Amino acid sequence: MISFLTSNAYWIIWLVKIALLLFIVLTVNAYLTWFERKVVAHMQSRWGPHRVGPHGLLQPLADGAKFLLKEDPTPAGVDKFTYFLAPLMALALALTSIAIIPFGPEPLHIFGQTITLGIADLNIGILALFAITALSVYGVALAGWSSNSKYPLLGGLRSSAQMISYELALTMSVVGVLLMAGSFNLRDIIGAQSQHPERGLLGWNLWPQILGFICFFVAAVAETNRVPFDLPEAESELVAGFHTEYASFKFAMFFIAEYTSMITVSCLCTIMFFGGWLSPFPASWTFTHYLPSAILIPLGLWVIWDGLRYETVFGKLVLPGIGTVMLALGAALIAFPAVNEFIQGPFWLLGKILVFLFVYVWMRGTLPRFRYDQLMSFGWKLLLPVSIANVILTAFVLLWRGAQ
Repeated sequence: MISFLTSNAYWIIWLVKIALLLFIVLTVNAYLTWFERKVVAHMQSRWGPHRVGPHGLLQPLADGAKFLLKEDPTPAGVDKFTYFLAPLMALALALTSIAIIPFGPEPLHIFGQTITLGIADLNIGILALFAITALSVYGVALAGWSSNSKYPLLGGLRSSAQMISYELALTMSVVGVLLMAGSFNLRDIIGAQSQHPERGLLGWNLWPQILGFICFFVAAVAETNRVPFDLPEAESELVAGFHTEYASFKFAMFFIAEYTSMITVSCLCTIMFFGGWLSPFPASWTFTHYLPSAILIPLGLWVIWDGLRYETVFGKLVLPGIGTVMLALGAALIAFPAVNEFIQGPFWLLGKILVFLFVYVWMRGTLPRFRYDQLMSFGWKLLLPVSIANVILTAFVLLWRGAQ
């Protein structure tokens, strides 16, 4: 048994990493729904989920059980192969894109094996990501066409037109970053932003590529069909758009694919423009390395205090337990400096990703939906010219610097 594990260690580690990443991404997706509902509810002076578990923390579990047990009808007249293929294709492509994201600079060394924090480290990482995300429109388009209904068909056509309009601007907006990094590899792009550690966040690509970032983020929001660009599923016009005829777990697959795409876009924004796992503080500010503990310990104490005064017995038992775990983790990071140093990269990367996910939710709670003609005009007449101008300006500046 030991010899089998040793001889196949590479494949075993690879499979374990894939299973772990899938578990984490699907769990995060479930709680993103809770997070979105709670944040929008507080923006609108409502409670949001609060019945199922303390503060509604078990609501994602209840929703998942509902999707699995709900009746799953198949409308008459659908193209069955394409109808069933569409949600699977949307979900598979969304999850595949996460596999290319690196989540930390330093690998783990366990039992003589080097384990990187990511699945695939590709030299053409950004090109592979764009190729995968460009295919995701097929899931939506095929769902609309195969449903044999006019409203899903209109939603699928809208998504196709939206993809064509914003894909060019999305791709052109990152060319400036690629020119500055001189590489398509995502780790190299982060490395190019770490050449001046004494500058902290002033050394990130955000500042010289502010136009590129704005174009990228707006186009990426349109690519993920989120507010204010959620025309393919506009309830007021298309009932529910491309997934009108889907129910039960097939609908949940579209739902998971959308939230996974949000995570992917947040990862790309962080890596391309916000320094990835780099700290926003200058390297000389070593005291900032204790920020994870400074966040976990007070938060754990607050969760314990909130649990002790919670109105239900279940909350009084669960919340203090969660708070104690957070408190112990914060203390352990102080007690083990090597572990604290290792988690610095993932901490900053995940923190920045969370900020972008909050912005996604924030926009849903505040912005109205664009009209379809406004959406198309904005993509072709504003974003594309600005992104091309950003590429030309970046290339000119780099040539000028090279001539000095």
